[in-house]
Amino acid sequence: MSPQETAPQHPTDRPRVAIVTGGSRGIGHEAVKRLAADGHAVVIGYAGHREPAEAAAKDITAAGGRAVAVQADVADEQQVAALFDTAESEYGGVDVVVHAAGRMYLAPIAELDLAELDTLHRTNIRGTFVVAQQAARRIRGGGALITFSTSIVGLALPAYGAYSASKGAVEALTLILARELRGRDVTVNTVAPGPTATDLFLDGKDEETIARMAAQPPLERLGTPADIAEVVAFLASPAGHWVNGQRVRANGGIV
Repeated sequence: MSPQETAPQHPTDRPRVAIVTGGSRGIGHEAVKRLAADGHAVVIGYAGHREPAEAAAKDITAAGGRAVAVQADVADEQQVAALFDTAESEYGGVDVVVHAAGRMYLAPIAELDLAELDTLHRTNIRGTFVVAQQAARRIRGGGALITFSTSIVGLALPAYGAYSASKGAVEALTLILARELRGRDVTVNTVAPGPTATDLFLDGKDEETIARMAAQPPLERLGTPADIAEVVAFLASPAGHWVNGQRVRANGGIV
C-alpha cells in the first residue's frame, strides 16, 4: 500500500470494544479510563480488587460510557474465555485487548523463594499466553493486542532476575504472535515502561531507591500510569496501525 492510499474503513456504527486485564489499579486502571474517554466500551478484568474495578465501571457508565467489571484469573483459561464471552455478549465483539495484569517479586537470584517464582511466572507468562490465545482467536479486524514488558529487561538491574525473565518471555511471545497474525489486520505490540508510580513498583522501596532507579539512563524520570495510558490509547486506535504512511498488519514492536 502506498503512502497516498487511505486506511481501510472499518465499521463505524458498532462500538469499539476493549478488554483490559489488571484494570482495577495502576496502569490498567488508567488505560480503562483513557479508552473509555476515547469512546471504547470497556470490559474491566480484575483478580482480587473488586471494589475499584466496579467503581471504575460505575463512573464510566455515569458519564455516559459503557463499562462492566468482570473477575478473572488471567492464568485460568476458562475464566479468561468467560471474560471474552462477556465482551461479545454485552458489546458485540472485541477490538482491543490490553493485558496489564502482572506480578513482581524482587530478590537476588540466589535468594528468591521458588514458590514466588512459580506464582510470578503463572501470572506473567502463563497469564499472558492465555490472554493472547483468546485475543488471537477473537479480535476483529482493525484491532490490537497490547501486552506489557519492562525496561528492566534491557537495564538488567540486580534483584529483578525472575521478574525480568518473565517479561522477556512476554516480549518473545508478542513478536511471534505478531508474525502468526500477519495478514489479519491486527497489531500486536508490547509496552515496556520505565519506573512508573504504581503500587507494583513503589511497594517496599524507599525514596532514595526510587529516585536512583528513575534516574537510570535512558529513563531519567519517574513516569505516571497516565503517561503509559497515552501510549496504550495510540496503539489501541486505528492510527496505531499506521507507521510512516504505511499500513502495519502486525509488527511485534516494543514501545
